[in-house]
Amino acid sequence: MKVSGFTIIRNAVRYDYPVVQAITSVLPLCDEFIVAVGNSSDNTMELVRCINSPKIKIIETVWDDSLREGGRTFALETDKAFRAISRDSDWAFYIQADEVIHEKYYDSIREAMEKYKGNTSVDGLLFKYKHFYGSYDYVGESWRWYRREIRVIRNDSSIFSYRDAQGFRKKPNEKLRVKLIDVYVYHYGWVKDPRAMQYKQQDWTKFYKDDRWIETHIAKAEEFDYSKVDSLELFEGTHPQAMLDRVAKKNWKFTYDISKKNYSFKEKIKRLIYSFTRYRIGEYKNYKILDPIPSR
Repeated sequence: MKVSGFTIIRNAVRYDYPVVQAITSVLPLCDEFIVAVGNSSDNTMELVRCINSPKIKIIETVWDDSLREGGRTFALETDKAFRAISRDSDWAFYIQADEVIHEKYYDSIREAMEKYKGNTSVDGLLFKYKHFYGSYDYVGESWRWYRREIRVIRNDSSIFSYRDAQGFRKKPNEKLRVKLIDVYVYHYGWVKDPRAMQYKQQDWTKFYKDDRWIETHIAKAEEFDYSKVDSLELFEGTHPQAMLDRVAKKNWKFTYDISKKNYSFKEKIKRLIYSFTRYRIGEYKNYKILDPIPSR
């Protein structure tokens, strides 16, 4: 079995992306790893090169900053990285620059890839998520956070990155058939120095909205306000080995009263219905699960 990893990154230093940690957390599972480095105004290229692994292949790309709808640029860049993997790879492991895999899941991921390698009815593997917020001690608890997403896909030229690169589909526009595995992706996109978080909020929104919308909705501030969140819970467990140094160096404070549950009215109704039916109404599912395993 051959596995290729792939990711995209641009201005990782300015926006304080844990891209090195993301890549190194997946490298043990991969035979090669494609990093599409976009045209950056900082030392992103040097940062990626410092990983210094023979598995890594860097391709340089230029992002289309003129696309201002739905984060389409991110999907186009992801497709560039996906197309650069070796033709003889069986699987492609996609990791975003703010996602990290805990080493305790390596065996489970390998076993699933081996198990379904020859089963062409399986297009990919579906992972669960922990979304960290504010600091490394809290994770999002409300239902506005996506619960699952595809991170391993078959090396199939008909598969493409969908919308803003959160997930994938197959041509012409079919949802992938996936197996849900009992593995979590640790998403750290909302944990960084409040200044870097504000830079990202201001700059990356341009890939989704026009200038008028940004002027009206994005606060002009030196630091991001982490207090505006609906519901969090304490993280119980350990962080991936790749993240331990970064966690130890955190230089800002964030605390939250986990007893506060500021759910929207719509979510309150959905939770009430779920308490009777065990079904999440309106949950976004960009995939078709084949024989799902039990999950909490």
